[in-house]
Amino acid sequence: MKVCVALPVYNEEEQLASSVEKVLKVCRENYKEFEILIADNASTDRTLEIAKELSKRYKEVRYIHLPQKGRGRALKAAWQSTDADIMCYMDIDLSTDLRHLKELTKAIEDGYDVAFGSRHQKQSELKRSLKRDILSRGYVFLVKFFLKTKYNDYQCGFKAVNKRIVKELLPKIKDNEWFFDTELIVKADKYGYKLKEIPVKWVEDKGSTVNIKKTVINYIKNIFRLRRELGAD
Repeated sequence: MKVCVALPVYNEEEQLASSVEKVLKVCRENYKEFEILIADNASTDRTLEIAKELSKRYKEVRYIHLPQKGRGRALKAAWQSTDADIMCYMDIDLSTDLRHLKELTKAIEDGYDVAFGSRHQKQSELKRSLKRDILSRGYVFLVKFFLKTKYNDYQCGFKAVNKRIVKELLPKIKDNEWFFDTELIVKADKYGYKLKEIPVKWVEDKGSTVNIKKTVINYIKNIFRLRRELGAD
């Protein structure tokens, strides 16, 4: 089975090359056939230039460029542009320990439609600030309460899907930004696909540029938008 590891990036010139090389090493150790797909999200620094250089240096690396920002937008484009049997993605900061990648893709091989990392299970190992942890757990509570779901983490940047999800479910996901992950899991669950939540070791990236206030407001709006759409009760 061919595996595609998508890496959505925006202005990541400082860590793009080192992260790609780390992922490349793990993939070469675990897969016979794979590709690493850098999805550049309208970067304004040297990210795209570095992505081009990496694609020339390594035969397993390629890139796509999108003129608009948005993680969901990048993943939709990346997953729909590959012929791989298993599509996955991870955040470029590699907050999730790469030792879990094989476990993630193995779940898809074993018949699951969606597999995703979880920072909030008993077996998970988590290193993050108290503020971020409280916000994350509060968000999980809201999703469970308003959308009637059972999982413990929706936004961990470490997920895998099969071709069926890309073909059938991806076109039904409306969000093109950070809420994409939650919508993917919730809709996959509601529509009867098989999901597997995998406890992971996760270390917070202290240099994250995510605007927390803006992101939280966006999440809350989308929770209620999705609740209306699905008729959750």
